[in-house]
Amino acid sequence: MEYLQIHFTNIIETQAEILIAQLNEIGFDGFEEETNGLKAFIPSNNFDENMFISIIENGLKFTSSIIKKENWNAIWEADFEPIKVEYPNSTKPFVYIRAGFHKHKEGYSYDIIVTPKMSFGTGHHATTFLMVQQMSQINFTNKTVIDFGTGTGVLAILADKMGAKKILAIDCDDWSIENAEENAIINDCNNIVLIKAETVPPQIEKVDIILANINLNIITEHILVIKTAIKENGTILFSGIMRHDEQNIKNVIQKQGILIKEIFKKDNWLALMCING
Repeated sequence: MEYLQIHFTNIIETQAEILIAQLNEIGFDGFEEETNGLKAFIPSNNFDENMFISIIENGLKFTSSIIKKENWNAIWEADFEPIKVEYPNSTKPFVYIRAGFHKHKEGYSYDIIVTPKMSFGTGHHATTFLMVQQMSQINFTNKTVIDFGTGTGVLAILADKMGAKKILAIDCDDWSIENAEENAIINDCNNIVLIKAETVPPQIEKVDIILANINLNIITEHILVIKTAIKENGTILFSGIMRHDEQNIKNVIQKQGILIKEIFKKDNWLALMCING
């Protein structure tokens, strides 16, 4: 598989955040933020030039290039830095997310190794960071979990390490499934079941916890299956929503009788801790 890389230059942080949200909705599934720039990645055969042009502002500068699968590791290894996630409102170390070539760091409750391979979700982006941080507030011991839009598998891996007895990790991208499987093996996780699917299978048993780090459009489209898949009083953690969509996501969630327990914010992004009423 080949990936198309779009490299935006001379953009400010708020532009980058908006671009990530917009591009994610048209099939881009990997992003690398940099000072005054953004790299966005999409499988070449999924790229729709007309849709891309429709969301690009006039005067926005970018270049494009093709990246072959075998070249991806060299690209991310050059820039990948470990992610340090602390417990909310604390300086206590919670999760250390690193590549295999980084050394283990003492003091963290959980150590996770990831090799992204184009899959979205290393902890660098605010949405994944928020998901990881707020997972510290959930009891996963002997719980059943769905990770909807698993990407690298990092959230499923953390759920496994935190004691979940079964995690169904779902993604619609072949590369993500392959990558999440490799990362689960590296982290000695035995309770993760990976499936390639566009949505949560309707026939599964209801679960205790759903992790949905996706985006507003996908949440809106799949909110009924999410509602159907969660037990009464089960916990749902949503992210991938921009701050300016706060009222929109509230409307979507509350319409289904799902209670919003708390909203968390980082940069221009939101995460919502919810309870199925």
